[in-house]
Amino acid sequence: MTRILVLYYSSYGHVRALAQAEAEGAQSVPGTQVDLRRVPETVPETIRQKAGFAPDDTPVATPADLETYDAIIFGTPTLFGMMAGQMKSFLDQAGGLWARNALVGKVAAVFASTGSQHGGHEATLLSTQIPLQHFGMLIVGMPYTFAGQTTGEGIVGGAPYGAGTIAGADGSRQPSETDLAGARFQGAHVARIAARLARADLTEEAA
Repeated sequence: MTRILVLYYSSYGHVRALAQAEAEGAQSVPGTQVDLRRVPETVPETIRQKAGFAPDDTPVATPADLETYDAIIFGTPTLFGMMAGQMKSFLDQAGGLWARNALVGKVAAVFASTGSQHGGHEATLLSTQIPLQHFGMLIVGMPYTFAGQTTGEGIVGGAPYGAGTIAGADGSRQPSETDLAGARFQGAHVARIAARLARADLTEEAA
């Protein structure tokens, strides 16, 4: 079995919806086991309630969990053109994995949400990939074989760097079917690539 982790942080539910679609896409590939997890919240509960954050009962991951997967798909909202602090804090705690080269050769992908079409969506996708490359992970985007990202009909999230959605300035816009289809596509794309790499490793061991 190829083991895939979809790991995300979500404030208002947009990234969570994409994460669920990513997991569905990965799970559609035969021989794939998928776990859906979130990073720990760092915002106090009183502030969460005041800001109207969406409740989320998805199990919480720890940095040590990452080592057990063949591929990890990271999801984050865009905050000031970068990944959310919660995701950055989680990655900052994975220094022990970096020191042991524990994530080298594993597949990684990123998806994101932002408030507007020019709110730093692509900057977040690209900058989130930077620490993953420091871990030695192999980055997978969302190629143009997913034709939905080129449509001019309506607002569409995502880019060749990863799936995504536009939440709107007030967060009222939910991921469109095209956005969710892009996430499913990326999840399946990651799963197929991870499976190919796993088979190659087995072939080398047998040789």
